Parts: sequence; C-alpha cells; structure tokens
Amino acid sequence: MNKLHLLLLFVGFNLFAQHQLPDLNLLDIDGKKTSLKNDFAEKDKIYIFSFWATWCSPCINELDEINDSFDEWKKSINVELIAVATDDSRTQKRVKPLVNGKEWSYKILLDTNQDFKRAMTIVNIPYTIVVKNGTIVHIQNGYVPGSVSELFEKLKNLK
Repeated sequence: MNKLHLLLLFVGFNLFAQHQLPDLNLLDIDGKKTSLKNDFAEKDKIYIFSFWATWCSPCINELDEINDSFDEWKKSINVELIAVATDDSRTQKRVKPLVNGKEWSYKILLDTNQDFKRAMTIVNIPYTIVVKNGTIVHIQNGYVPGSVSELFEKLKNLK
C-alpha cells in the first residue's frame, strides 16, 4: 500500500509541475529588460534556457561544448540558446567579462535575485530547459562531457 501512495504522490507532483515559462522580466547582459513570455515566443522555434554561474565549472564546460557546435545546430534547427546567469549581486560583475572572454554569442540573462530559478524549482545548476511554442518540452539536470550531443539529438526530434 505504501508503494501505491508514493506513486500517487509522484504523479500528483508531476501534474502540477511547471509546464510553461513564468511571466517574469529579467535584464540581459547589457541592462535591457527582457520578458520571458513575450521575447521567446516565436512559433515553432526551440529555446534552450541554460542556467549557469561564473563559479560553476560544469556549467561553463557545458556552454563551451554547445558553443563549439551551435552554428551547426542552427543550420538544421530553428534554435536559440539563452544562458541564464544565476550569479548573485556579489559575483554578477564577473558575468560580462567571462562571456566576452569566451566569445559566446548566446543571449545572456541575469537572474540576480534567482526569481526565474526559483519559479522553475531548480535546486542545482547546470540545468537546462527546452521550450517550444511556450511549453517546456525537455529538462536536463547536470552535465557530463558528451551530453550535449544527446541534447542535440533530442532537439532534432522536436522539429
């Protein structure tokens, strides 16, 4: 009977899990206000939100690995990557120099108060959310070398 209760509890949590992006505004790396609901709403476009921080080596490794093949991804998929920096006010000043040094062409959003991270109930980073037509279609927690190619295969199936 306890297993049944656990199963029902698990199913219940999944029913109420976040399936849409929250209606939040965040600043981009240049200080421009960006709406999660309105600015990432192009029909049939795939948006990858990658939550990271300057102090998180696996996060940076993941974004570097994606960066190595992202131009190829864009040739076969209508995709945009948004790197959501979860650095707090103490480490936020490191974001722009790191991004410029890495020469990432991603859109960078600053989640300084971690409102987006909290709304998505994210505990650990790196954390990746894939959104298509306003609906979260894939979530990936953590990073291991090579997992980016698996992500790309999943994205190709979303076309």
